[in-house]
Amino acid sequence: MFMDFIRNNKIAAGVLTFLRLYIGWQWMTAGWGKITGPEGFDASGYLTGVVNNEAVIETYPTYHAFIESFALPNAGVFSFMVAWGEFLVGLGLILGILTTAAAFFGIMMNFAFMFAGTVSSNPFLVLLTIFILVAGHNAGRFGGDYFVIPYLRAKLFKNREQIPVNQTA
Repeated sequence: MFMDFIRNNKIAAGVLTFLRLYIGWQWMTAGWGKITGPEGFDASGYLTGVVNNEAVIETYPTYHAFIESFALPNAGVFSFMVAWGEFLVGLGLILGILTTAAAFFGIMMNFAFMFAGTVSSNPFLVLLTIFILVAGHNAGRFGGDYFVIPYLRAKLFKNREQIPVNQTA
């Protein structure tokens, strides 16, 4: 019953729009601050802190190894990806374009930050983002997804034959 409500109801879509705008604003402003900062964003200090964090070493050894052997040596690339990733996730959520994909990548960044030992607002954003992910297309109903998703479905699946469920090919 709740799943049907959150995935199909117009009232739920309205509530999800406000939720989406709030989460999107949090992401977009965080990313914009990193992109336009006077000194530029550099994640190397943060990544070094993750590598030296005993809790991360003990609790998430695989993640620690990833940060130490791959992310830290490529800190410039990661700095770029974090700044622009945050901004684009926020923009996607605010505009309601590819909402589910934006929410997915946002929640993945939240988990990456939490695995690194950073709590901040990440658990709260994860909790709110779960509702966006569960709602699927309905979360972007009052946004760009209203136009974008039907267009993409028509373009991506235009050659697919429509076979009724009770018949076989």
